[in-house]
Amino acid sequence: MHDQGVVHRDLKPENLLYYSQDEDSKIMISDFGLSKMEDSGIMATACGTPGYVAPEVLAQKPYGKAVDVWSIGVIAYILLCGYPPFYDENDANLFAQILK
Repeated sequence: MHDQGVVHRDLKPENLLYYSQDEDSKIMISDFGLSKMEDSGIMATACGTPGYVAPEVLAQKPYGKAVDVWSIGVIAYILLCGYPPFYDENDANLFAQILK
């Protein structure tokens, strides 16, 4: 995906799907509604799912494919620990935790 210049911008567990029911199935990425081509200009739009969004998106700074890597890190944390690295019922407080 990144090799093709695509930045997903909304990676989360709900957007990762098994390709088949096989034990060693590949994983597909779905929901490219917020995706953008990296070479189509500066990306600075605040978008994504609150608990998975990268700090540079919240800070309204230009960003690239690293925001997807951040989201994959959050997903990996949840898979390993069983709970998210950042959590608050209030989005403003959640964003403050992510920006720390």
